[in-house]
Amino acid sequence: MSIDAGGLAEEAGRLEGRGPGLGAAAYRHLAGLERRFEAERDQLPLWLPVGLILGIALWFWLPDRWAWIAFLAFSLATALALAAFAGATRVGRALAIFAFAAASGCGLIWWKAEQSAAPRLERPRMLEFEGKVETVQALAAERTLRLVVAPQGEWEGEGRPARLRINVSEENETAASGRLEPGAVVRVRAWMMPPPPMAAPGGYDFARTAWFQRIGGTGRANSIVVVTPAAEQGWQARIADWRRRLAAHIRERLGGGPEGGIAAALATGDQHGIPEADAEAMRRSGLAHLLSVSGLHLTAVVGAVMLMTLKLLALSPALALRCRLVLVAAAAGALAGIGYTLLTGAEVPTMRACIAALLVLAGIALGRDALTLRLLAVGALFVLLLWPESLVGPSFQLSFAAIAAIVALHEHPRIQALLSRRDEGSLAAMGRFLLALALTGLAVELALTPIALFHFHRSGLYGAAANIVAIPLTTFVIMPLEALALLLDPIGLSAPFWWLAGRTLSFLVWLAHAAAGAPGAVALLPAMPRGAFALLVAGGLWICLWRTRWRRLGLVPVGVGAAWALATPAPDLIVTGDGRHLVLRTDGGGLALLRPRAGDYVRDTLAELAGAEPDYLDLESLPTAACSRDLCVADLDRGGRRWRILATRSAHFVRWDQMVRACAEADIVVADRMLPRGCVPRWLKADRMLLRRTGGIAVKLDSGPGIDTVAGQVGRHPWAP
Repeated sequence: MSIDAGGLAEEAGRLEGRGPGLGAAAYRHLAGLERRFEAERDQLPLWLPVGLILGIALWFWLPDRWAWIAFLAFSLATALALAAFAGATRVGRALAIFAFAAASGCGLIWWKAEQSAAPRLERPRMLEFEGKVETVQALAAERTLRLVVAPQGEWEGEGRPARLRINVSEENETAASGRLEPGAVVRVRAWMMPPPPMAAPGGYDFARTAWFQRIGGTGRANSIVVVTPAAEQGWQARIADWRRRLAAHIRERLGGGPEGGIAAALATGDQHGIPEADAEAMRRSGLAHLLSVSGLHLTAVVGAVMLMTLKLLALSPALALRCRLVLVAAAAGALAGIGYTLLTGAEVPTMRACIAALLVLAGIALGRDALTLRLLAVGALFVLLLWPESLVGPSFQLSFAAIAAIVALHEHPRIQALLSRRDEGSLAAMGRFLLALALTGLAVELALTPIALFHFHRSGLYGAAANIVAIPLTTFVIMPLEALALLLDPIGLSAPFWWLAGRTLSFLVWLAHAAAGAPGAVALLPAMPRGAFALLVAGGLWICLWRTRWRRLGLVPVGVGAAWALATPAPDLIVTGDGRHLVLRTDGGGLALLRPRAGDYVRDTLAELAGAEPDYLDLESLPTAACSRDLCVADLDRGGRRWRILATRSAHFVRWDQMVRACAEADIVVADRMLPRGCVPRWLKADRMLLRRTGGIAVKLDSGPGIDTVAGQVGRHPWAP
C-alpha cells in the first residue's frame, strides 16, 4: 500500500486532534517532505550517483577500517530502517536508496583499493632490470619522457613491483638505441625510490595515485637500452608511431613556435612542443584545459563527424527515406570518438570523456535529448563503477562539474525562455548568442573555481572571460581548420588553411598572455579545509539537481563553505616530511626558505600550500634571523607573542651541549635527523622521529597554535607510509 502526502497530512491531523505530541509533528514534517519529493520526482534518480559519490568520498575522508565499517553499518541500517518503516512513502524509498548507494560506494572503493595492492619499493636504491614499456608521456617543461614500465624476469630483494614510473632525460632518450614507445622491452639502470607521500598537508598525494595504478616506485634513469623494439609488439606501437609522426608533421607545417605545439596537442595530445612560457600563460589564464585532450576536444570531433555524415547522407533522397540517418551519423561519431581516443594515447580522462560521449550518442540514437542531467548522471555512474578512485582527482571533478553547470543552466525555465530562438533580426540573434556564451562561461567558472582552488590553490580570475572567447575559437575555428588542412595535405591544397590556423592560434596565445599578465590575474588560496570543500560541493549539487524553490537552500552550504575557505589563515610554517625543507611566512606576507637551492618542484609545492607566489627570500636574509653553516634561528611575532624557530640545514652534527642549549631557547625545532633526548624545545620538536609518524606538517601560530599533519589527512589508508 502506498501512502501519499495527502494521507500523511490526514494522519497528522488525526494525531494532532488527540493532543500535542511528537507523532503529529513528525507526520507534519514527513508530509512536507513527501510533497517536496513528489514535486521533484523526476529529479530523484539524479541523486543515485550522488549517493555513490558520498560513500566513495567518505572512504577517502575517514581515517581507518573501523570508521569505514561504522559508516557501512550505519548506512545499511539506515537503508533497512527506512525501507521497513517508511518504504511506502516516496521520501522513505528515495532516502533508503540513497543510503544504500552510499554504502555501495564505500564498499566499492574499499574493494578496489584491496584489489590494487601490489609490492612497493621499501627504500631508495639503484636498480637494473628489464621491463615492458606500457605508456610514454612527454614532459614539455622538463624536456624528458615519463615511462611506465612493467618489470619482467628475475627481481632481487623485496617483491617485484607491478609497475615503475621512470623519467628519461633527452640525453638518455637519444642513447636508448631505439624508440621508447609502448610495447618496447627496455633494460634500465635507474635510481628508484618508493612513491613519495604528500609533501605537506593539502598537497598532491602521488602515493595514493600510484597505489591505484599499481606503481611501486618512481625514479630517474641513468641509462636505458631498447632490447626489443615496439614494432614487434603489435598495434600499440603502430598507433604511437603514427601519433608521433602526425605531431611532428603539424609542428613542421606551423613552425617551431607555440602555434605548432598547441596544434599538435589538439590533434594528438602531445604537449612536448609548447614553450614553457606559453604553457605557464595558458595555466595562469585558465586556458590550460585546452591543451589536454578532454571532453571539449572529443565533443568537437564527434560533433563534426556526426554533422558531416548527416549532411552528406541527406544528399541522397533514397537514403534519407529508407534509413535512419541520425542512427548512422551517431555510429560514425562513435567510431570517430573511439579513434580519436586511441590516437591521443587513451589516457583515463580521455577514456572517461569517450564513454560519456558514447552514452550521449546512444541517447540521440534512441531519440532522446542530446545532453541532459540524466544522461550525465548515467555517465558519472558508469565511470564511478569502473574507476571509483577517479572521484578524488581534479580531472573527474572538473569535467563533470563543468557539464553539470552548463546543463543545469540551460535547463532552467527562465534561461530557456531568455535564450530560445525567436523571430528577430540578425543583430539581436547575435546578441542573444553572445549572452548565452557569457552566461555559460560564468556558470562554468563558478563551478570550477572551488575545485581549482582546492586542488591547485590558485584560479585565474579572468578565466571566464578568456574562455568565452577561447572555447568557441578552439572548437569551431581552430580544430576544423586543422582538420581541413590535414585532409587537404595529400593533394597540396592545405596551405591557406594552415595559414589561417596559425593566425588563430597566435591570437589564442596572445589572449592567454593578456589574461595571465593582467593585474590580479590569479587568485591564490592556501590549502582549503576538506570540510569547506565538501560544503561547497554539496551546495552546488543541491542547486544543480533540484528544480523547485528549495534549491535555493543550497546557497547556505555554499556561503558557509566559501566563508570557511576564505577565513582559513595561511600556515606560518610548513615543513616537508623529510625535514629538509622549511618555509616561513614573514611579517610582510612573503615566504622565506631554509634551503635556497631547493628544486623547482619543492619551491612551487610549498608556495601553493602557503597560498603565495614562489618568490622566496633566503631565511638568513631576514632581519630577525641568524644562520650558521649548520643551523638557522628565526623569530616570528604571532598571536601576541614571539616564537623562536630553530632548524638544521646541513648534514654535519652539532656539538651536544650547543644543540641542547639552542633547543632550550627555541619554541620549535625542525631537523632532518634524529635529535638527542636532551633537545627539549618549549613547544614542538619536529625531528626525523616525529616526522616519520606525522609526515609533513603545517603550523599555524596566529590564532592559537595548531598543527596539521599529512598522517592526519591520509589516516591508515593502504598507501600510507
